[in-house]
Amino acid sequence: MAKKIGKKSMLVIGMGEYGKYLALKLLELGNEVMIVDIDERKIEELAPVFTNAHIGDCTNEAVLKTIGVDQFDTCFVAIDDNFQSSLEITSLLSECGAKRVVSKASRESQAKFLLKTGATEVVYPEKDNAERLAIKYSSNNVFDYIQLTADYSLFEIPIMEGWDGMSILEIDVRKNYNINILAVKRGKEFIPSPSPDFKFQKGDHVVTLGHSDELIKLANNIN
Repeated sequence: MAKKIGKKSMLVIGMGEYGKYLALKLLELGNEVMIVDIDERKIEELAPVFTNAHIGDCTNEAVLKTIGVDQFDTCFVAIDDNFQSSLEITSLLSECGAKRVVSKASRESQAKFLLKTGATEVVYPEKDNAERLAIKYSSNNVFDYIQLTADYSLFEIPIMEGWDGMSILEIDVRKNYNINILAVKRGKEFIPSPSPDFKFQKGDHVVTLGHSDELIKLANNIN
């Protein structure tokens, strides 16, 4: 079970696959979550898990006012297959005083419209996941990957051949490889912020921060 990291009030509109998994994870992390969908069957399926589960058409302003969207820390518009509805709901949330509106998009053209109509932020779950998988499976030895900006990323990779028994200071990782080591994974143990005198062991993985091109090059050179 994930560690509960905070308690915020979240509204998730749209219980397609993305909305459902988003709402479940938010709940697991200790947040107060209300879910809404126009489909009665979807709400009935999730009602045993969510104490706040409502059936309603959120393109209707009266429904959003009844919910009290201005009381939530974040409102997610997680509509999967109806961009017109997503656009209308995003606009209405903004008009109803929602503090923060995060809307789902599948294309940049959709994102532009969503931002113009009131979205605070737009996410591309399919695009982001596809890019993540492309990096992971196109590069050797990449166990996990998170893109932070257009140029910089976090990579989980195994240690280089020859690092076994040497310390971070002896290897001089930052100078010789132009990366920063944020953590070490040793079996099931996770070691954050290892000190300069930390010595690697065979089988260690490192969580590294650096320029994406440099990290891909490094990963592909590991034997």
